[in-house]
Amino acid sequence: MSRCHLDPVTVNDAHIRKPHVDTPNQSPLPALALALAGLVGELTFEAYAWLASPVLFGVKLEPANLVIGLSKKLLGLDLTYGAAFAVHFLIGALGFAAVVYLTKRMTQLGYFGAGALAGVILWFVAQGILAPLMGRSFMMGFGTYTQSSFVGHVGMTIVIAMVWQKLARRPATLFT
Repeated sequence: MSRCHLDPVTVNDAHIRKPHVDTPNQSPLPALALALAGLVGELTFEAYAWLASPVLFGVKLEPANLVIGLSKKLLGLDLTYGAAFAVHFLIGALGFAAVVYLTKRMTQLGYFGAGALAGVILWFVAQGILAPLMGRSFMMGFGTYTQSSFVGHVGMTIVIAMVWQKLARRPATLFT
């Protein structure tokens, strides 16, 4: 939601006020802000997946295993767990941030709404499309892993959106 206030302006030596809409800063580095937001979102997801999910749902989320299986099935590659983790980390940090960006642009939703919608879409892709490619049931039967995955995906993309919003409104002098 934008904020509107009146900015003082001088026109022909007369002081008048014109409306000003508080919009995100048009920083010369918007991609960097989005990438940083993606990094924060991915780190938040990993903390959730390894620490909170086992307590809340009794399962540890390990999407690197999905990357291992898909890379073997689709590309014939045998990735180590570490390599698959790195691939998923990059997809999460950069790819998920890109999906949040595209969702915001295409829907004209606010940051929070775009983040939440992007998370639902990405959760469905992971559990409804990619997991069945690996021979798992659709949405993995909506069990605890799928439920925790929902929290992880939606939470991560909301974090990305909110951090992006905060960084986008910072002065362009952030890196100068």
